[in-house]
Amino acid sequence: MRVLVTGVAGFIGYHLAQRLVKEGVEVIGIDNLNDYYDVNLKKARLAQLDSQPGFTFEFLELSDRLEVAKLFQNYTFDYVVNLAAQAGVRYSLQNPWVYIDSNVTGFVNLLEGCRQSQIKHLVFASSSSVYGINTKVPFAVNDNVDHPISLYAATKKANELIAHTYSHLYHIPTTGLRFFTVYGPWGRPDMAYFKFVKAIQQGKPIDVYNFGKMQRDFTYIDDVVEGVFRVMLKPPQPKIANVANSHAPYRLYNIGNNNPVELMTFIEVIEKALGKKAVKNLLPMQPGDVPATYADVDDLMRDVGFKPSTPLEQGINCFVQWYQEYKQAE
Repeated sequence: MRVLVTGVAGFIGYHLAQRLVKEGVEVIGIDNLNDYYDVNLKKARLAQLDSQPGFTFEFLELSDRLEVAKLFQNYTFDYVVNLAAQAGVRYSLQNPWVYIDSNVTGFVNLLEGCRQSQIKHLVFASSSSVYGINTKVPFAVNDNVDHPISLYAATKKANELIAHTYSHLYHIPTTGLRFFTVYGPWGRPDMAYFKFVKAIQQGKPIDVYNFGKMQRDFTYIDDVVEGVFRVMLKPPQPKIANVANSHAPYRLYNIGNNNPVELMTFIEVIEKALGKKAVKNLLPMQPGDVPATYADVDDLMRDVGFKPSTPLEQGINCFVQWYQEYKQAE
């Protein structure tokens, strides 16, 4: 079995590739190593993967149509997992063009590659951001998501629509995964939990938005990888009415912990793990942010027999341990 993992130097891509090679799967990983956050962290992840048998890395920019076409000419893939994307809600206010290049143009290039191949299943990363300011909770995949409040969320909604079109027209088994606030070792430095741990360790204040009146469905990385792995091996079948009553071989799932946590409680868990109190800088809500996320995972449980369940305290302790070891090794 050969799997293409895009964004392999990223947080989720790295962990998924680790899981796949341990299962004896041949992994071709691609990434452009962009500098949205510390490239050294991405290179450190790749260094961990490079030592694994069955892993091959290709430096590649998904928005380069010719290079993506060449990739699909050089390799035959059984499965494709697209985790490459320009991440971050707030950064999309500063640099909108890179989101279109990576998340839309790059995604279409990848779909064209899949169209020309006989892949068994395309799995792609969407985001809980597509739910915008929905007030119905928990968020379910059949909820209306036509009102995104950030460009990042809009590109993820676009991914879902474009992927459905390709699935319908070319009969490509396709599944989109709406991830909910993924955290854990080797995580992204732009995420709140990473910033909080770093600042508290250094005795610096942390920025707490919406004056702490936020809720997030924090989902541990191992749970996310387990969900992706199980979904990947279960391609959707056509002619069964599913999300939006579509008959294409297409599915959407939430991957979240199904347990929203207050931001202030989250900070307390970090303080306990570090044995140190935070100095809080209370600020208003940031543009593009949402007050709460909460995943309905009934469909995931029904179809693949799994739901995330790692307790927050356990996950944060694992992250803090990794963070301290990583910083000592720098």
